[in-house]
Amino acid sequence: MRGGVRKLILDLLRPAAFFSSIYQIDLDRLQKRGIKGLIFDLDNTIVEWGSPVAGEELLAWFKALRERGFLSCLLSNNSPARVNYFAGRLGIPGIYKAGKPRRRSYRAALELLGTAPQETAIIGDQVFTDILGGNRLGLYTILVTPLSQREFLGTRLVRRLERLVLGRWLGRFNGT
Repeated sequence: MRGGVRKLILDLLRPAAFFSSIYQIDLDRLQKRGIKGLIFDLDNTIVEWGSPVAGEELLAWFKALRERGFLSCLLSNNSPARVNYFAGRLGIPGIYKAGKPRRRSYRAALELLGTAPQETAIIGDQVFTDILGGNRLGLYTILVTPLSQREFLGTRLVRRLERLVLGRWLGRFNGT
């Protein structure tokens, strides 16, 4: 029985896809999978932790997402001011103090987008928040490499556990 529980836990932590950055995500492949909604983590996923600005490349990329028909929102454990600033700059809704990986925040994001779990992807840089939360609801989970090594103290501690878990899978990803 212990082996089955271990497998279940590891499956909940395993992303469906891994990319070095959001800009490497194959949007055509997502659309072919039926993905219509994209939920994004904020810090170290789309901007560096603590960064006060959304760069031109990021703004253009989110504009391109809209033009392709993707619906997007931010889902972050960060403060209202930070999340609302970036959501406003990107022209998308945002949820702050989300309490990820709790399911409630992911359900709220799905409601904002008007999409079902099987047609929604979560994109984030953390296994124990973004990926775990998305997998618990049946979302397509995409892990990206953190943009910076600078981050919240608690996150730095959790990264050690992530490295243990990710070491099992990173060689197997082909960006699908």
